[in-house]
Amino acid sequence: MTNLQIAELLRNVAASYQLQDPNTYRFQAIAYNRAADSVEHATSELKDLWDDNKLSEVPSIGVSIAKHLDEIFKTGKSKHFEKIMKGIPEEAFRLTVLSGVGLKTAIKMLQELNKSEIKQKLIEADKLINKVKRHLLPYAENIAHEVIGWLKKCPEIEKIDMLGSLRRKTATVGDIDILVATKDSVKSVNQFVSYPKIQKIIEKGEHTASILLPSNVQVDLLVTDSESYGSALQHFTGSKFHNIALRELALKKGYSLSEYGIKPNTKFKTEQELYQFLKLDYIEPELREDGGEIQLSTAHRLPQLVELKDVKGDLQIHSDFDIETSHDLGIDSMKKLTEKGRELGYGYIAFTEHNPSKSKHSEKQVEDLLKRKREKVDELNYSREKGIPFVFNSLEIDINKDGSLPISVKGLETLDFALVSIHSVFDLPRLDMTKRVLSALSYPKVKIFAHPTARKINEREGVELDWPKIFDVCLKRCIFLEINADPMRLDLPDILVREAVKRGVKLTLGTDTHEVSMMDNMKYGVNVARRGWCEKKDMINCLSLEDFKRELKEGD
Repeated sequence: MTNLQIAELLRNVAASYQLQDPNTYRFQAIAYNRAADSVEHATSELKDLWDDNKLSEVPSIGVSIAKHLDEIFKTGKSKHFEKIMKGIPEEAFRLTVLSGVGLKTAIKMLQELNKSEIKQKLIEADKLINKVKRHLLPYAENIAHEVIGWLKKCPEIEKIDMLGSLRRKTATVGDIDILVATKDSVKSVNQFVSYPKIQKIIEKGEHTASILLPSNVQVDLLVTDSESYGSALQHFTGSKFHNIALRELALKKGYSLSEYGIKPNTKFKTEQELYQFLKLDYIEPELREDGGEIQLSTAHRLPQLVELKDVKGDLQIHSDFDIETSHDLGIDSMKKLTEKGRELGYGYIAFTEHNPSKSKHSEKQVEDLLKRKREKVDELNYSREKGIPFVFNSLEIDINKDGSLPISVKGLETLDFALVSIHSVFDLPRLDMTKRVLSALSYPKVKIFAHPTARKINEREGVELDWPKIFDVCLKRCIFLEINADPMRLDLPDILVREAVKRGVKLTLGTDTHEVSMMDNMKYGVNVARRGWCEKKDMINCLSLEDFKRELKEGD
Protein backbone atom coordinates (compact mmCIF):
# COMPACT_ATOMS: atom_id res chain seq x y z
CA MET A 1 0.00 0.00 0.00
CA THR A 2 1.20 3.51 -0.80
CA ASN A 3 1.20 6.26 1.81
CA LEU A 4 -1.86 7.86 0.21
CA GLN A 5 -3.76 4.54 0.36
CA ILE A 6 -2.80 4.04 4.01
CA ALA A 7 -3.84 7.62 4.86
CA GLU A 8 -7.19 7.04 3.14
CA LEU A 9 -7.70 3.82 5.12
CA LEU A 10 -6.93 5.54 8.42
CA ARG A 11 -9.41 8.33 7.62
CA ASN A 12 -12.05 5.72 6.82
CA VAL A 13 -11.46 4.11 10.21
CA ALA A 14 -11.76 7.52 11.89
CA ALA A 15 -15.06 8.16 10.09
CA SER A 16 -16.33 4.72 11.10
CA TYR A 17 -15.60 5.45 14.76
CA GLN A 18 -17.51 8.74 14.51
CA LEU A 19 -20.44 6.96 12.88
CA GLN A 20 -20.74 4.53 15.80
CA ASP A 21 -20.81 7.17 18.53
CA PRO A 22 -19.13 10.59 18.13
CA ASN A 23 -18.89 11.15 21.89
CA THR A 24 -17.65 7.73 22.97
CA TYR A 25 -15.10 7.42 20.18
CA ARG A 26 -14.10 11.08 19.82
CA PHE A 27 -10.48 10.55 20.80
CA GLN A 28 -10.08 7.48 18.58
CA ALA A 29 -11.35 9.48 15.59
CA ILE A 30 -8.94 12.33 16.36
CA ALA A 31 -6.04 9.89 16.73
CA TYR A 32 -6.72 8.18 13.39
CA ASN A 33 -7.18 11.48 11.54
CA ARG A 34 -3.91 12.78 12.97
CA ALA A 35 -2.17 9.56 11.97
CA ALA A 36 -3.61 9.90 8.45
CA ASP A 37 -2.25 13.46 8.13
CA SER A 38 1.16 12.30 9.30
CA VAL A 39 1.31 9.37 6.86
CA GLU A 40 0.17 11.52 3.94
CA HIS A 41 3.00 13.97 4.52
CA ALA A 42 5.69 11.41 5.30
CA THR A 43 8.67 11.66 2.95
CA SER A 44 9.43 7.93 3.09
CA GLU A 45 7.09 5.07 2.28
CA LEU A 46 5.50 3.69 5.45
CA LYS A 47 6.18 0.13 4.27
CA ASP A 48 9.90 0.92 4.13
CA LEU A 49 9.79 2.38 7.64
CA TRP A 50 7.96 -0.73 8.85
CA ASP A 51 10.65 -2.89 7.27
CA ASP A 52 13.21 -1.01 9.36
CA ASN A 53 11.14 -1.15 12.58
CA LYS A 54 10.73 2.64 12.49
CA LEU A 55 6.95 3.07 12.47
CA SER A 56 7.17 4.55 15.96
CA GLU A 57 9.26 7.42 14.57
CA VAL A 58 6.33 8.66 12.45
CA PRO A 59 4.47 11.38 14.39
CA SER A 60 1.01 10.33 15.66
CA ILE A 61 1.51 6.61 14.96
CA GLY A 62 1.00 5.22 18.46
CA VAL A 63 1.38 1.65 19.69
CA SER A 64 -2.20 0.66 18.85
CA ILE A 65 -2.23 2.02 15.29
CA ALA A 66 1.26 0.64 14.68
CA LYS A 67 0.05 -2.83 15.73
CA HIS A 68 -2.81 -2.73 13.21
CA LEU A 69 -0.52 -1.46 10.44
CA ASP A 70 1.92 -4.24 11.28
CA GLU A 71 -0.86 -6.76 10.68
CA ILE A 72 -1.69 -5.12 7.32
CA PHE A 73 1.92 -5.24 6.14
CA LYS A 74 2.18 -8.89 7.19
CA THR A 75 -1.20 -10.23 5.99
CA GLY A 76 -2.71 -7.55 3.76
CA LYS A 77 -5.54 -6.73 6.16
CA SER A 78 -6.41 -5.73 9.73
CA LYS A 79 -9.11 -7.65 11.62
CA HIS A 80 -9.68 -4.62 13.84
CA PHE A 81 -10.16 -2.25 10.91
CA GLU A 82 -12.52 -4.72 9.21
CA LYS A 83 -14.57 -4.97 12.41
CA ILE A 84 -14.82 -1.17 12.78
CA MET A 85 -15.86 -0.68 9.13
CA LYS A 86 -18.11 -3.77 8.92
CA GLY A 87 -21.39 -3.16 7.11
CA ILE A 88 -20.36 0.22 5.65
CA PRO A 89 -20.46 0.17 1.82
CA GLU A 90 -17.18 1.00 0.07
CA GLU A 91 -19.09 3.56 -2.04
CA ALA A 92 -19.97 5.50 1.13
CA PHE A 93 -16.31 6.15 1.87
CA ARG A 94 -15.77 7.34 -1.70
CA LEU A 95 -18.67 9.81 -1.42
CA THR A 96 -17.16 11.47 1.67
CA VAL A 97 -14.72 13.42 -0.51
CA LEU A 98 -17.66 15.48 -1.77
CA SER A 99 -18.09 18.89 -0.12
CA GLY A 100 -20.23 18.72 3.03
CA VAL A 101 -20.68 14.94 2.86
CA GLY A 102 -19.80 12.95 5.96
CA LEU A 103 -20.06 9.19 6.29
CA LYS A 104 -23.57 9.33 7.78
CA THR A 105 -24.79 11.53 4.92
CA ALA A 106 -23.06 9.31 2.35
CA ILE A 107 -24.85 6.21 3.65
CA LYS A 108 -28.17 8.09 3.55
CA MET A 109 -27.49 9.11 -0.08
CA LEU A 110 -26.90 5.48 -1.04
CA GLN A 111 -30.21 4.55 0.58
CA GLU A 112 -32.35 7.35 -0.86
CA LEU A 113 -30.93 8.20 -4.32
CA ASN A 114 -31.71 6.15 -7.40
CA LYS A 115 -28.98 4.20 -9.23
CA SER A 116 -28.43 6.91 -11.84
CA GLU A 117 -28.03 9.63 -9.21
CA ILE A 118 -25.66 7.47 -7.15
CA LYS A 119 -23.56 6.74 -10.25
CA GLN A 120 -23.27 10.47 -11.03
CA LYS A 121 -22.25 11.28 -7.45
CA LEU A 122 -19.60 8.54 -7.51
CA ILE A 123 -18.22 9.93 -10.79
CA GLU A 124 -17.92 13.37 -9.15
CA ALA A 125 -16.24 11.83 -6.11
CA ASP A 126 -13.77 9.83 -8.19
CA LYS A 127 -12.81 12.96 -10.14
CA LEU A 128 -11.93 14.65 -6.85
CA ILE A 129 -10.02 11.60 -5.65
CA ASN A 130 -7.98 11.54 -8.86
CA LYS A 131 -7.16 15.21 -8.41
CA VAL A 132 -5.44 14.49 -5.09
CA LYS A 133 -1.88 14.48 -6.34
CA ARG A 134 1.37 15.62 -4.83
CA HIS A 135 3.66 17.48 -7.19
CA LEU A 136 7.42 17.08 -7.45
CA LEU A 137 9.18 19.87 -5.55
CA PRO A 138 10.73 21.65 -8.58
CA TYR A 139 7.39 21.73 -10.39
CA ALA A 140 5.66 23.29 -7.37
CA GLU A 141 8.56 25.69 -6.83
CA ASN A 142 8.48 26.92 -10.42
CA ILE A 143 4.75 27.63 -10.23
CA ALA A 144 5.16 29.38 -6.88
CA HIS A 145 7.98 31.57 -8.24
CA GLU A 146 5.82 32.60 -11.20
CA VAL A 147 2.89 33.53 -8.98
CA ILE A 148 5.20 35.38 -6.58
CA GLY A 149 6.68 37.30 -9.51
CA TRP A 150 3.17 38.39 -10.45
CA LEU A 151 2.32 39.40 -6.88
CA LYS A 152 5.48 41.51 -6.59
CA LYS A 153 4.02 43.82 -9.23
CA CYS A 154 1.60 45.03 -6.56
CA PRO A 155 3.39 47.94 -4.80
CA GLU A 156 1.36 47.47 -1.60
CA ILE A 157 2.97 44.08 -0.93
CA GLU A 158 5.92 44.39 1.46
CA LYS A 159 6.96 40.77 2.12
CA ILE A 160 6.22 37.45 0.46
CA ASP A 161 7.09 33.80 1.19
CA MET A 162 6.11 30.25 0.27
CA LEU A 163 4.53 28.20 3.04
CA GLY A 164 3.92 24.63 4.16
CA SER A 165 5.73 21.62 2.75
CA LEU A 166 7.03 23.77 -0.10
CA ARG A 167 9.01 25.93 2.31
CA ARG A 168 10.11 22.88 4.27
CA LYS A 169 11.42 21.46 0.96
CA THR A 170 9.69 18.09 1.10
CA ALA A 171 10.13 15.82 -1.92
CA THR A 172 6.51 16.31 -2.98
CA VAL A 173 4.05 19.15 -2.46
CA GLY A 174 0.24 19.30 -2.45
CA ASP A 175 -1.40 22.71 -2.72
CA ILE A 176 0.90 25.73 -3.08
CA ASP A 177 0.52 28.22 -0.23
CA ILE A 178 1.82 31.80 -0.28
CA LEU A 179 1.91 34.43 2.47
CA VAL A 180 2.16 38.19 1.92
CA ALA A 181 2.47 41.18 4.23
CA THR A 182 0.70 44.13 2.70
CA LYS A 183 -0.49 47.67 3.29
CA ASP A 184 -3.70 46.95 1.38
CA SER A 185 -5.21 43.47 1.55
CA VAL A 186 -7.91 44.19 -1.04
CA LYS A 187 -5.42 45.27 -3.71
CA SER A 188 -3.17 42.31 -2.91
CA VAL A 189 -6.00 39.79 -3.21
CA ASN A 190 -7.16 41.42 -6.45
CA GLN A 191 -3.64 41.17 -7.85
CA PHE A 192 -3.57 37.46 -6.95
CA VAL A 193 -6.90 36.55 -8.54
CA SER A 194 -5.96 38.41 -11.73
CA TYR A 195 -2.98 36.08 -12.34
CA PRO A 196 -2.94 35.52 -16.13
CA LYS A 197 -2.78 31.70 -16.05
CA ILE A 198 -5.79 31.31 -13.75
CA GLN A 199 -8.45 28.80 -14.74
CA LYS A 200 -10.84 29.33 -11.87
CA ILE A 201 -11.24 31.44 -8.73
CA ILE A 202 -12.07 28.93 -6.01
CA GLU A 203 -12.48 31.45 -3.20
CA LYS A 204 -11.90 35.17 -2.72
CA GLY A 205 -12.09 36.91 0.64
CA GLU A 206 -10.60 39.93 2.36
CA HIS A 207 -7.55 38.10 3.71
CA THR A 208 -7.50 34.79 1.79
CA ALA A 209 -8.00 33.58 -1.74
CA SER A 210 -7.60 30.34 -3.72
CA ILE A 211 -7.16 29.86 -7.45
CA LEU A 212 -6.96 26.86 -9.74
CA LEU A 213 -4.20 26.75 -12.36
CA PRO A 214 -3.65 24.36 -15.29
CA SER A 215 -3.11 20.67 -14.38
CA ASN A 216 -5.40 21.10 -11.35
CA VAL A 217 -2.78 22.95 -9.32
CA GLN A 218 -4.34 24.90 -6.47
CA VAL A 219 -2.61 28.00 -5.10
CA ASP A 220 -3.77 29.58 -1.85
CA LEU A 221 -2.98 33.11 -0.68
CA LEU A 222 -2.93 34.33 2.91
CA VAL A 223 -2.71 38.07 3.60
CA THR A 224 -1.50 39.64 6.84
CA ASP A 225 0.23 42.82 8.04
CA SER A 226 3.93 43.33 8.68
CA GLU A 227 3.51 43.36 12.47
CA SER A 228 2.14 39.79 12.51
CA TYR A 229 4.10 38.43 9.55
CA GLY A 230 6.56 36.33 11.58
CA SER A 231 3.77 34.68 13.57
CA ALA A 232 1.84 33.73 10.44
CA LEU A 233 4.98 32.61 8.57
CA GLN A 234 5.98 30.26 11.38
CA HIS A 235 2.49 28.85 11.87
CA PHE A 236 1.69 28.17 8.23
CA THR A 237 5.14 26.79 7.42
CA GLY A 238 4.37 23.99 9.87
CA SER A 239 4.66 21.14 10.10
CA LYS A 240 1.48 20.53 12.07
CA PHE A 241 3.36 18.38 14.56
CA HIS A 242 6.16 20.90 15.02
CA ASN A 243 3.51 23.53 15.76
CA ILE A 244 1.73 21.31 18.28
CA ALA A 245 5.01 20.73 20.13
CA LEU A 246 5.79 24.45 20.00
CA ARG A 247 2.37 25.37 21.42
CA GLU A 248 2.84 22.82 24.22
CA LEU A 249 6.21 24.39 25.06
CA ALA A 250 4.62 27.86 25.06
CA LEU A 251 1.85 26.65 27.41
CA LYS A 252 4.43 25.33 29.87
CA LYS A 253 5.93 28.81 29.88
CA GLY A 254 2.50 30.33 30.49
CA TYR A 255 1.84 31.57 26.95
CA SER A 256 -0.94 30.90 24.44
CA LEU A 257 0.59 30.71 20.95
CA SER A 258 -1.37 30.96 17.71
CA GLU A 259 -0.93 32.11 14.11
CA TYR A 260 -1.42 35.68 15.40
CA GLY A 261 1.35 35.55 17.99
CA ILE A 262 1.16 35.29 21.77
CA LYS A 263 -2.24 36.13 23.20
CA PRO A 264 -3.47 38.70 23.93
CA ASN A 265 -1.34 41.15 21.95
CA THR A 266 2.28 40.06 21.45
CA LYS A 267 3.03 39.99 17.72
CA PHE A 268 6.18 39.01 15.86
CA LYS A 269 7.49 40.63 12.69
CA THR A 270 9.92 37.75 12.10
CA GLU A 271 10.13 34.07 12.97
CA GLN A 272 13.44 34.73 14.69
CA GLU A 273 11.66 37.04 17.17
CA LEU A 274 9.07 34.34 17.91
CA TYR A 275 11.60 31.59 18.60
CA GLN A 276 13.74 33.99 20.63
CA PHE A 277 10.72 34.95 22.76
CA LEU A 278 10.33 31.26 23.66
CA LYS A 279 14.06 31.06 24.52
CA LEU A 280 14.77 28.91 21.45
CA ASP A 281 17.44 29.12 18.79
CA TYR A 282 16.01 29.68 15.32
CA ILE A 283 14.88 26.39 13.77
CA GLU A 284 15.32 26.11 10.00
CA PRO A 285 12.13 25.18 8.10
CA GLU A 286 13.58 21.87 6.89
CA LEU A 287 13.92 20.66 10.50
CA ARG A 288 10.36 21.44 11.59
CA GLU A 289 8.97 17.91 11.66
CA ASP A 290 8.83 17.28 15.43
CA GLY A 291 11.91 15.12 15.25
CA GLY A 292 13.61 16.45 18.37
CA GLU A 293 14.47 19.87 16.93
CA ILE A 294 12.70 21.82 19.71
CA GLN A 295 14.58 19.99 22.46
CA LEU A 296 17.91 20.58 20.72
CA SER A 297 17.01 24.21 20.10
CA THR A 298 16.34 24.64 23.83
CA ALA A 299 19.76 23.16 24.55
CA HIS A 300 21.45 25.26 21.81
CA ARG A 301 22.59 22.09 20.05
CA LEU A 302 20.89 22.33 16.65
CA PRO A 303 23.01 21.20 13.68
CA GLN A 304 24.56 23.84 11.43
CA LEU A 305 22.93 22.61 8.25
CA VAL A 306 24.89 22.24 5.04
CA GLU A 307 24.28 24.93 2.41
CA LEU A 308 24.48 24.92 -1.38
CA LYS A 309 27.50 27.23 -1.25
CA ASP A 310 29.40 24.53 0.71
CA VAL A 311 29.30 22.07 -2.21
CA LYS A 312 32.66 21.79 -3.99
CA GLY A 313 31.82 19.23 -6.67
CA ASP A 314 29.26 17.02 -8.41
CA LEU A 315 29.93 13.29 -8.18
CA GLN A 316 27.46 11.87 -10.70
CA ILE A 317 27.53 13.26 -14.25
CA HIS A 318 26.95 11.41 -17.54
CA SER A 319 28.69 12.79 -20.62
CA ASP A 320 28.22 11.87 -24.29
CA PHE A 321 31.41 9.78 -24.30
CA ASP A 322 30.19 6.69 -26.16
CA ILE A 323 30.94 3.92 -23.75
CA GLU A 324 28.48 1.64 -25.60
CA THR A 325 26.17 1.17 -22.66
CA SER A 326 22.74 -0.44 -22.70
CA HIS A 327 21.54 2.54 -20.62
CA ASP A 328 21.10 6.11 -21.77
CA LEU A 329 24.16 8.22 -22.58
CA GLY A 330 24.47 11.84 -21.60
CA ILE A 331 23.87 14.30 -24.44
CA ASP A 332 26.57 16.90 -23.70
CA SER A 333 30.32 16.78 -24.20
CA MET A 334 32.84 16.53 -21.38
CA LYS A 335 34.11 19.98 -22.33
CA LYS A 336 30.65 21.57 -22.04
CA LEU A 337 30.06 19.88 -18.69
CA THR A 338 33.41 21.00 -17.26
CA GLU A 339 32.62 24.55 -18.38
CA LYS A 340 29.36 24.30 -16.45
CA GLY A 341 31.36 23.08 -13.46
CA ARG A 342 33.52 26.21 -13.68
CA GLU A 343 30.37 28.36 -13.84
CA LEU A 344 29.11 26.69 -10.65
CA GLY A 345 32.45 27.25 -8.91
CA TYR A 346 33.25 23.56 -8.47
CA GLY A 347 36.74 22.30 -7.72
CA TYR A 348 36.00 18.85 -9.13
CA ILE A 349 33.40 16.75 -10.93
CA ALA A 350 33.14 13.06 -11.81
CA PHE A 351 32.12 11.57 -15.14
CA THR A 352 30.10 8.48 -14.26
CA GLU A 353 28.73 7.05 -17.49
CA HIS A 354 26.87 3.76 -17.21
CA ASN A 355 28.99 0.65 -17.67
CA PRO A 356 29.38 -0.81 -21.18
CA SER A 357 26.79 -3.41 -22.12
CA LYS A 358 28.07 -6.79 -20.97
CA SER A 359 25.89 -8.79 -23.38
CA LYS A 360 27.29 -6.97 -26.41
CA HIS A 361 30.98 -6.95 -25.48
CA SER A 362 33.72 -9.33 -24.48
CA GLU A 363 35.63 -8.62 -21.29
CA LYS A 364 38.57 -7.39 -23.38
CA GLN A 365 36.34 -5.00 -25.33
CA VAL A 366 34.93 -3.56 -22.10
CA GLU A 367 38.44 -3.03 -20.74
CA ASP A 368 39.48 -1.30 -23.98
CA LEU A 369 36.50 1.07 -23.78
CA LEU A 370 37.35 1.92 -20.18
CA LYS A 371 40.99 2.48 -21.12
CA ARG A 372 39.92 4.93 -23.86
CA LYS A 373 37.81 6.84 -21.40
CA ARG A 374 40.68 6.93 -18.92
CA GLU A 375 42.88 8.49 -21.60
CA LYS A 376 40.21 11.06 -22.45
CA VAL A 377 39.86 12.16 -18.82
CA ASP A 378 43.64 12.33 -18.35
CA GLU A 379 43.83 14.54 -21.44
CA LEU A 380 41.17 16.87 -20.01
CA ASN A 381 43.01 17.20 -16.72
CA TYR A 382 46.37 17.73 -18.39
CA SER A 383 45.15 20.59 -20.57
CA ARG A 384 42.53 22.13 -18.27
CA GLU A 385 42.34 25.89 -18.07
CA LYS A 386 42.25 28.01 -14.94
CA GLY A 387 39.01 27.57 -13.04
CA ILE A 388 38.03 24.37 -14.84
CA PRO A 389 37.29 21.68 -12.24
CA PHE A 390 39.45 18.60 -11.88
CA VAL A 391 37.78 15.60 -13.50
CA PHE A 392 37.55 12.20 -11.83
CA ASN A 393 37.22 9.17 -14.06
CA SER A 394 34.37 7.13 -12.64
CA LEU A 395 31.58 4.82 -13.76
CA GLU A 396 28.06 4.02 -12.60
CA ILE A 397 28.00 0.22 -12.54
CA ASP A 398 24.92 -2.00 -12.46
CA ILE A 399 24.61 -4.38 -9.52
CA ASN A 400 23.68 -7.74 -11.03
CA LYS A 401 20.95 -9.83 -9.40
CA ASP A 402 23.58 -12.04 -7.74
CA GLY A 403 25.56 -9.04 -6.45
CA SER A 404 28.34 -9.33 -9.00
CA LEU A 405 29.49 -6.43 -11.16
CA PRO A 406 29.69 -6.55 -14.98
CA ILE A 407 33.23 -5.12 -14.91
CA SER A 408 36.42 -7.08 -14.37
CA VAL A 409 38.90 -6.17 -11.65
CA LYS A 410 41.27 -5.03 -14.41
CA GLY A 411 38.54 -2.77 -15.78
CA LEU A 412 37.85 -1.35 -12.32
CA GLU A 413 41.52 -0.44 -11.97
CA THR A 414 41.16 2.11 -14.79
CA LEU A 415 38.80 4.13 -12.55
CA ASP A 416 39.53 6.64 -9.82
CA PHE A 417 36.50 5.22 -8.05
CA ALA A 418 33.22 3.52 -8.94
CA LEU A 419 29.55 4.08 -8.18
CA VAL A 420 27.28 1.03 -7.96
CA SER A 421 23.50 1.11 -8.27
CA ILE A 422 20.39 -1.03 -8.75
CA HIS A 423 18.72 -0.67 -12.15
CA SER A 424 16.79 -3.94 -12.39
CA VAL A 425 15.15 -6.73 -10.35
CA PHE A 426 13.66 -4.44 -7.68
CA ASP A 427 11.47 -7.02 -5.94
CA LEU A 428 13.95 -9.32 -4.22
CA PRO A 429 13.19 -10.15 -0.58
CA ARG A 430 14.94 -7.96 1.97
CA LEU A 431 17.56 -10.56 2.91
CA ASP A 432 18.47 -11.35 -0.70
CA MET A 433 18.54 -7.68 -1.73
CA THR A 434 20.83 -6.88 1.20
CA LYS A 435 23.22 -9.72 0.27
CA ARG A 436 23.16 -8.47 -3.32
CA VAL A 437 24.19 -4.95 -2.32
CA LEU A 438 26.80 -6.03 0.23
CA SER A 439 28.42 -8.23 -2.39
CA ALA A 440 28.68 -5.28 -4.79
CA LEU A 441 30.14 -3.05 -2.08
CA SER A 442 32.96 -5.55 -1.53
CA TYR A 443 34.57 -4.88 -4.94
CA PRO A 444 37.75 -2.81 -5.18
CA LYS A 445 37.32 0.81 -6.31
CA VAL A 446 33.65 0.91 -5.22
CA LYS A 447 33.26 4.08 -3.15
CA ILE A 448 29.67 5.27 -3.70
CA PHE A 449 26.34 3.45 -3.45
CA ALA A 450 24.25 5.57 -5.83
CA HIS A 451 20.50 6.29 -5.44
CA PRO A 452 20.50 3.54 -2.81
CA THR A 453 16.78 2.73 -2.54
CA ALA A 454 16.29 2.90 -6.35
CA ARG A 455 12.97 4.65 -5.79
CA LYS A 456 11.25 6.87 -8.34
CA ILE A 457 8.85 9.29 -6.68
CA ASN A 458 5.19 8.70 -7.61
CA GLU A 459 6.28 5.76 -9.79
CA ARG A 460 8.22 3.11 -7.88
CA GLU A 461 8.84 2.35 -4.22
CA GLY A 462 12.34 1.80 -2.94
CA VAL A 463 13.91 -1.64 -2.57
CA GLU A 464 13.93 -3.39 0.80
CA LEU A 465 17.31 -3.38 2.53
CA ASP A 466 18.69 -4.08 5.98
CA TRP A 467 20.01 -0.56 6.50
CA PRO A 468 21.97 -1.17 9.72
CA LYS A 469 24.04 -3.78 7.86
CA ILE A 470 24.54 -1.41 4.91
CA PHE A 471 25.62 1.37 7.28
CA ASP A 472 28.09 -0.93 9.05
CA VAL A 473 29.77 -1.98 5.80
CA CYS A 474 29.92 1.63 4.59
CA LEU A 475 31.70 2.62 7.80
CA LYS A 476 34.08 -0.34 7.66
CA ARG A 477 35.06 0.13 4.01
CA CYS A 478 34.77 3.93 3.87
CA ILE A 479 31.96 3.82 1.30
CA PHE A 480 29.67 6.79 0.80
CA LEU A 481 25.91 6.83 0.33
CA GLU A 482 24.67 9.10 -2.41
CA ILE A 483 21.90 11.67 -2.13
CA ASN A 484 20.78 11.70 -5.75
CA ALA A 485 19.57 15.22 -6.59
CA ASP A 486 17.38 14.19 -9.51
CA PRO A 487 13.92 15.44 -8.41
CA MET A 488 12.42 12.12 -9.56
CA ARG A 489 14.67 10.29 -7.11
CA LEU A 490 15.88 12.43 -4.16
CA ASP A 491 17.44 9.23 -2.94
CA LEU A 492 18.67 8.55 -0.19
CA PRO A 493 15.37 9.78 1.35
CA ASP A 494 15.73 12.28 4.19
CA ILE A 495 14.70 9.90 6.98
CA LEU A 496 17.48 7.46 5.97
CA VAL A 497 19.91 10.34 5.55
CA ARG A 498 19.34 11.21 9.19
CA GLU A 499 19.95 7.59 10.21
CA ALA A 500 23.19 7.56 8.22
CA VAL A 501 24.32 10.80 9.86
CA LYS A 502 23.60 9.35 13.32
CA ARG A 503 25.76 6.33 12.43
CA GLY A 504 28.61 8.49 11.14
CA VAL A 505 28.26 7.34 7.51
CA LYS A 506 29.47 9.94 5.01
CA LEU A 507 27.24 11.06 2.14
CA THR A 508 27.80 12.40 -1.36
CA LEU A 509 25.73 14.56 -3.67
CA GLY A 510 25.27 13.76 -7.35
CA THR A 511 22.91 15.39 -9.83
CA ASP A 512 22.75 12.30 -12.09
CA THR A 513 23.16 14.77 -14.94
CA HIS A 514 22.40 13.52 -18.45
CA GLU A 515 22.03 17.04 -19.88
CA VAL A 516 24.05 20.08 -18.80
CA SER A 517 21.17 22.05 -17.25
CA MET A 518 20.56 19.17 -14.81
CA MET A 519 23.70 20.24 -12.95
CA ASP A 520 21.56 23.06 -11.53
CA ASN A 521 19.54 20.44 -9.64
CA MET A 522 22.18 20.21 -6.91
CA LYS A 523 20.00 22.42 -4.67
CA TYR A 524 17.40 19.65 -4.45
CA GLY A 525 19.99 17.24 -3.14
CA VAL A 526 21.05 19.85 -0.59
CA ASN A 527 17.39 20.17 0.47
CA VAL A 528 17.32 16.44 1.26
CA ALA A 529 20.62 16.68 3.10
CA ARG A 530 19.28 19.53 5.24
CA ARG A 531 16.05 17.66 5.98
CA GLY A 532 18.27 14.75 7.05
CA TRP A 533 20.11 17.02 9.50
CA CYS A 534 23.36 17.00 7.50
CA GLU A 535 26.16 19.36 8.40
CA LYS A 536 29.06 20.29 6.16
CA LYS A 537 31.23 17.66 7.85
CA ASP A 538 28.83 14.88 6.84
CA MET A 539 29.12 15.59 3.10
CA ILE A 540 32.06 14.37 1.04
CA ASN A 541 31.27 16.96 -1.65
CA CYS A 542 32.10 19.72 0.83
CA LEU A 543 35.74 18.64 0.99
CA SER A 544 38.42 20.42 -0.97
CA LEU A 545 39.90 18.59 -3.95
CA GLU A 546 42.99 17.49 -2.03
CA ASP A 547 40.98 16.34 1.00
CA PHE A 548 38.61 14.41 -1.26
CA LYS A 549 41.55 12.67 -2.94
CA ARG A 550 42.82 11.63 0.48
CA GLU A 551 39.35 10.38 1.43
CA LEU A 552 39.28 8.16 -1.66
CA LYS A 553 42.33 6.31 -0.40
CA GLU A 554 40.67 5.41 2.90
CA GLY A 555 39.38 1.86 3.11
CA ASP A 556 41.31 0.66 0.03
